[in-house]
Amino acid sequence: MHLKRFKDAQPYQAPNHHGCHGLRLQGFEEGGPTNQWIGFSQFLPGGGAGPDATPFEKVYVVLEGEMTVVVDGTETVLGAMDSCTIAPGELRTIENRSNLTCKMLVVIPFPPET
Repeated sequence: MHLKRFKDAQPYQAPNHHGCHGLRLQGFEEGGPTNQWIGFSQFLPGGGAGPDATPFEKVYVVLEGEMTVVVDGTETVLGAMDSCTIAPGELRTIENRSNLTCKMLVVIPFPPET
C-alpha cells in the first residue's frame, strides 16, 4: 500500500487553467500508482480551463459545488458526486459559473513511455 496524507499533497500548475489551485494526491512518486495520477482541483468562482484537448482521456468527479463542462457546444452542469469522462482529443472548456468554490478530483493516465 502507498499512503499519502492530504497534508503532504504538493501543488501543481495545470496548463491553460485559471482561478484554480491543484494538489497532486497520488502519482509521480516512488511506490505510487503506475498507470494514472489523481489531482484535487479547487476552482474559484469564475475559474476554469480550456478550451483545449489532450491525447488521453480524463475523468472529472465533482465533490462539492458545480462545474459547467462545454463539449461540442453542449453545456452540462456537474453537481456534487457527478462525474464525466473526456475522451482523447475531445475539445472541452470547464467553467465554475457559481459563487462557490468547486472541488473536484481529476484522474489522468500517465503518458505512454517512449
